Amino acid sequence: MASKVTPISGFQEWLPTERIAELIVLDTIREVFELHGFASINTRAMEPVDRLTGQGEDADKEIYGVRRLAAGPDDTGDVSLGLHFDMTVPFARYVLENSGKLTFPFRRYQIQPAWRGERPQRGRYREFIQADVDIIDEGGLPDHFEGELLLVVADVFSRLPIGDYQIHVNDRKICEGFYLGLGIEDVTGTLRIVDKLDKIGADGVRKLLLDAGCTPEQADQCLALAEIRSEDTGFVEQVRALGVRHDLLDEGLAKLAAVIEVANEHAPGVVVADLRIARGLDYYTGTVYETMLTRDPGYGSICSGGRYDALATDGKRTFPGVGISIGVSRLLGKLITEEGLTASRETPVAVLVAVTDEDSRPESMRVATALRSRGIPTLVAPKATKFGKQIQFADRRGIPFVWFPSADGDEVKDIRSGDQVAADRASWSPPSEDLRPSLVVPERL
Repeated sequence: MASKVTPISGFQEWLPTERIAELIVLDTIREVFELHGFASINTRAMEPVDRLTGQGEDADKEIYGVRRLAAGPDDTGDVSLGLHFDMTVPFARYVLENSGKLTFPFRRYQIQPAWRGERPQRGRYREFIQADVDIIDEGGLPDHFEGELLLVVADVFSRLPIGDYQIHVNDRKICEGFYLGLGIEDVTGTLRIVDKLDKIGADGVRKLLLDAGCTPEQADQCLALAEIRSEDTGFVEQVRALGVRHDLLDEGLAKLAAVIEVANEHAPGVVVADLRIARGLDYYTGTVYETMLTRDPGYGSICSGGRYDALATDGKRTFPGVGISIGVSRLLGKLITEEGLTASRETPVAVLVAVTDEDSRPESMRVATALRSRGIPTLVAPKATKFGKQIQFADRRGIPFVWFPSADGDEVKDIRSGDQVAADRASWSPPSEDLRPSLVVPERL
């Protein structure tokens, strides 16, 4: 008896043309990561739950627990393993386990799925792909890496049709030092509340701050700090004008100013200092990043991360790091699903080799083998139908060329222009722009 297929929300499943567009984006990201000297690793999908929990106010609620449906004799019924919700926590564990085999500072990139048990909605999925770069060192990590990661992201986005964007940067030391200078003791709780500004607005945040024990003056100062934005180092004087003093605040201001200066020299117009950015995960200790599309800031961050100093530690050794993550699924949910980004064809094939009749199929296969040996994606026609139908088969799939084997000399036809020329299977190649599918960008981008 046939059963009805029931869709499950929160997962991306692309049609072939969309999947090719996704692969082009992933290949571009990988290429840029490697150009900047990052080495690829993979980590397992599951981590001990006790390693995943306690990383932020909402993280514990979003972890998918993992256990077998059919319990074995050794199963206790407790869920001890969970699917990772980001790449940073498993990467920190990976470094601890392999520190003796890694060369520091270690530059890693990782492109893998992650899972979060949150309510699926626009731009948010239960399963999603992240593309991360991190730099981690033993004992201490120079601050200059925090500016360097911004340049990696700027390089990636310069090669992709994402439209205008801005990377919003802050340093949590600024917030923490400012709150301490105000006399607020619960710094972490205050950070979490201020991080809700985009969700509940200034009035909602002010109420939560007052409920948490802040005085009206402290709440107003917290909101005043969060309103400061600057495309240069002018934010320093704006913070000073609020009249709060603390050594940690001074340190954060100096570090953020250095990051902004690096960004403005190498990627002008891309980065803005935004003192409302805090990031909800508790392991961040310094610079934090969030990236917004200029045309739709309400869509949320498509790339985020920050500095973490104590996430990777075994009690004796500490490996501080800084990382930034491109939310590939989130970005493509916008570009593909909402805005129509696609690929030039639904198959990698550049050439369809026609088959005159079934007796001649071996010769068509020889042509295909010769073309493939030179890196040309090639398909042999599945049926020896009329050539018109074989051309139609190629056209429907976006295959640009059809090859006609002949004892009198092979010919190849560009079915877009209609041009047909003699061709040698040992030397002919399609134009470079036709060898692989390419992105087809909507006019509005």
